[in-house]
Amino acid sequence: MRTQNTHVLSNMPQDLSEALKEATKEVHTQAENAEFMKNFQKGEVTREGFKLVMASLYHIYVALEEEIERNKENPVYSPLYFPEELHRRAALEQDMAFWYGAHWQETIPYTQATKRYVQRLQEVGRAEPELLVAHAYTRYLGDLSGGQVLKKIAQKALNLPSSGEGLAFFTFPNIASATKFKQLYRSRMNTLEMTPKVWQRVLDEAKTAFLLNIQLFEELQGLLTQKAKDREPSQAPDLHRRAGSKAQDSVPAKASRGKHQPSVLSQAPLLRWVLTLSFLVATVAVGLYAM
Repeated sequence: MRTQNTHVLSNMPQDLSEALKEATKEVHTQAENAEFMKNFQKGEVTREGFKLVMASLYHIYVALEEEIERNKENPVYSPLYFPEELHRRAALEQDMAFWYGAHWQETIPYTQATKRYVQRLQEVGRAEPELLVAHAYTRYLGDLSGGQVLKKIAQKALNLPSSGEGLAFFTFPNIASATKFKQLYRSRMNTLEMTPKVWQRVLDEAKTAFLLNIQLFEELQGLLTQKAKDREPSQAPDLHRRAGSKAQDSVPAKASRGKHQPSVLSQAPLLRWVLTLSFLVATVAVGLYAM
């Protein structure tokens, strides 16, 4: 049986699931308030942003589930082994084919923040498997909670088929009731035996998982913003022409002759796009919603 060190854990709940929820409250809120996620919740989703985050999720879940398979018989994780119900790799492969085409394995992006996340999952699975529960908790319970809300937002904002194409990640066909399954999962978590030292390390690792997600959101937001800036037409040539002589103004460049010069109003859609370009799946959410 698990014994608790009252000095170390006196203020923590007795159940691991409750302790994880309590310990990650602050960083959970930080993740939800990331610009990337806030925009998604408002329905400000672009195809480009959605594709980026789904590609990151693919890499993350491949790594997570490889480490779960490595430790499926290890008592520090085995009670939480639900591959038919939870594992997302096959679903994400369907989504990659939808978003990136038949040769998606050769073209999907693999960002630096995603690589750091994957590296941490591999380190945990191979050297500290007792911490794997923290990452499984953060991802899967989030997918079963707020992830379902994100699915509806993305489907509407991106005008995706009602059949669910491009959103297989968010669908759990082998779970009849998400609420009941989450209760089962939490009860299994609470059966894991661990020392007070390991208990605290699990709580700390859950915080790390949220921080890795926040770093991912910030990176993807930055990539999208930079791409938007790169596409924005430079105003420098126009300013130069206005500062030139009357003779220069009277002889426009050949390439520009007869072309309507964009006004501020005509560029408004682009400006609006810059303001609404970011996306949050999995965590995301991307899987980072109420658990």
